[in-house]
Amino acid sequence: MSRRVRAVVLVEGVVQGVGFRPFVYGLATGLGLDGLVGNDERGVFIEVEGAPSTVEEFLTTLRKSPPPLALVERISSGLVPATGEAGFVISGSATGGPRRALVSPDVATCADCLREMGDPADRRYGYAFTNCTNCGPRFTIVHGVPYDRPNTTMAAFKMCADCAREYHDPADRRFHAQPVCCPACGPRLRLLDSGGEEIAGDPVEGTARLLGRGGVLAVKGLGGYHLAALAARADAVTALRERKHREDKPFAVMVPDLDAARRLCDVDAAEEALLTSRARPIVLLRRRADAEVAPLVAPGNRWLGLMLPYTPLHHLLLGRLGAPIVLTSGNVSDEPIVYLDEDAVPRLGGIADAFLTHDRPIHMRTDDSVVRAFRGEDLPIRRSRGYVPHPLTLARPVPRTVLGCGAELKHTFCLARDGHAFVSHHIGDLENYETLRSFAEGVDHFARVFDLAPEVVAHDLHPEYLSTKYALARQGVDLVGVQHHHAHIASCLADNGVAGPVIGVAFDGLGYGEDATLWGGEFLVADLAGFTRAGRLATVPMPGGAAAIRQPWRMAAAHLDAAYEGDVPADLAVVRRNADRWEAVVALARRGVSAPLTSSMGRLFDAVATIIGGRDAITYEGQAAIELEQWADQTEDGAYGCRLVGREPFVVPCAELVRAVVEDLRAGTAPAVIAARFHNAIAHVVADGCARLRDSGGPATVALSGGVFQNLLLLGRATALLEARGFRVLTHHRVPPNDGGISLGQAAVAAARDRLR
Repeated sequence: MSRRVRAVVLVEGVVQGVGFRPFVYGLATGLGLDGLVGNDERGVFIEVEGAPSTVEEFLTTLRKSPPPLALVERISSGLVPATGEAGFVISGSATGGPRRALVSPDVATCADCLREMGDPADRRYGYAFTNCTNCGPRFTIVHGVPYDRPNTTMAAFKMCADCAREYHDPADRRFHAQPVCCPACGPRLRLLDSGGEEIAGDPVEGTARLLGRGGVLAVKGLGGYHLAALAARADAVTALRERKHREDKPFAVMVPDLDAARRLCDVDAAEEALLTSRARPIVLLRRRADAEVAPLVAPGNRWLGLMLPYTPLHHLLLGRLGAPIVLTSGNVSDEPIVYLDEDAVPRLGGIADAFLTHDRPIHMRTDDSVVRAFRGEDLPIRRSRGYVPHPLTLARPVPRTVLGCGAELKHTFCLARDGHAFVSHHIGDLENYETLRSFAEGVDHFARVFDLAPEVVAHDLHPEYLSTKYALARQGVDLVGVQHHHAHIASCLADNGVAGPVIGVAFDGLGYGEDATLWGGEFLVADLAGFTRAGRLATVPMPGGAAAIRQPWRMAAAHLDAAYEGDVPADLAVVRRNADRWEAVVALARRGVSAPLTSSMGRLFDAVATIIGGRDAITYEGQAAIELEQWADQTEDGAYGCRLVGREPFVVPCAELVRAVVEDLRAGTAPAVIAARFHNAIAHVVADGCARLRDSGGPATVALSGGVFQNLLLLGRATALLEARGFRVLTHHRVPPNDGGISLGQAAVAAARDRLR
């Protein structure tokens, strides 16, 4: 008998629920090897026995060609004495040790399942829950590891004989596919009226018929309920806006296929790759002038958020309709998305005319992800379904488990252990009890699934943030306060796997500063552990505090009063529109009563949008600044001049920019040209400020972060100017530059300081 060796292998990463065990089984048996494969709390364990060269061939293939959905982080192996046992088996999952296995995100329906759904001879023809090892629900149905059926919401569905045969056949595509089901045994659809009573007939056909008549329907998806209406029907979209109390914020649109997407928007290669990726996010695309969607889908917006179907149910519904539909989160504005069946009718009954639902429970609510393409790469706006809970790999291991509690808006949390950072799904704005409860439940879920017990808890410095109060209420942990804009820059560093130092440019709406003012236009020299404030925008009052965010004309009043030292040109439209309140608001700003000082770039964008475009009040966060980008003439390369005043920290005098805007406006310059010149001016401010800091001994790498850098016009022009001056520029690709990335930055800062203890 020739010499035999036995190798013991551990594969770590996202390797459960992605077809790894059947892949290993097929590879091993194809090579004539003996042994076993199974799941445990760490990942996939393997033992293979045979001739040394064949075992080596197995290990080489394992490393080079894993299953398509697997994300292998580490493969470790060693030799043990050969046993001589014949055959290769898939063993039961091992339990009992510390849980380190990773859970796959939810994955869009694969081509094989779609072919089955479209085949009248197949037993899953037209079945709305068709899935296999290569696709289907994962994160939203799992409540424990290892990722086995008893630890998912599919546990209550007993497999029929046919499904059980597929599930236990290593040669089958559904081998150990935990959500496997069919019409005979699996979840079933129901169409309910607005009162919760079942409507007879085919639920998909009934839904299509109601949508075609202009109805608004609630549709249960992977991570919660959506609200749907035909995108081309103005009456349906208007009704949806009115009932949902969502005045202007754009709706997302689901299109049947890529051809339909191209009829509505221009789609380049990078955007096509995003649209068709396994994550199936909402992709923000340039809207075509002839796009056949109702005006209120995205009022006054050059961009549309499009996505392709990502569940079998979506494919069936869009196939039946053959037309784009609005598909927006199932909630009333500012509330979390509805995901529990018992909440659907009570909470959405006043919005939806009917409910397309089913009996597979959702364990963890998850909104759709939103991305843009920037220079051919991802720029996340909201990281959620399809991406979470895949962890971000950290450049250096975390000494102790850290919880980053996030900020207030676009909230996420982050749990970090060893070399992994688990950034949560999008929670929403922490402005009410429901979102706070969703945050707390999410932390508990992640801690349970990934066996994480935070020892260090990082939080924002703002004492009134609910996330800060949550952190301060935790017992038996070390608390670390992290300044908001330092967290932004640390988030960008962690996103790019570097530690710094960098020149960090953090532009956003506002964040609590170390001097008790509200920061938001910051130049920092920073690494993960600390920072120095090296430059900033000049401060102006925010008359009325939070009211100045909702009513940007107040910021215009403050900036104009500062720029003209009280002698504001009376012929300005913004002054005339608000004449009855102007003097009172200006007086409030001058007295500093209910008018905190801010260096916010976001608030400066708001002021300029109000001055040139008349956006006096907003109905969603960032609306004025978003519209300012929309208005800008992309071909204009002129820029307003702006000096940098003083030494570190230097000051950017907003007054010069505001006066230049006003002079152009009074001279009759088109608002589109003014908007472009303002953007270009800010890009030059970024480049000039960074060059000054480098010349005085600062780093040659720049990190751009904060919600203002969601603006592609500013981001593109600032990046180009910086690169032309020889800077290395870091931007976001894995987490959002907005406050959705703050929790990662907090965790990275807390870990870096922990290493210095």
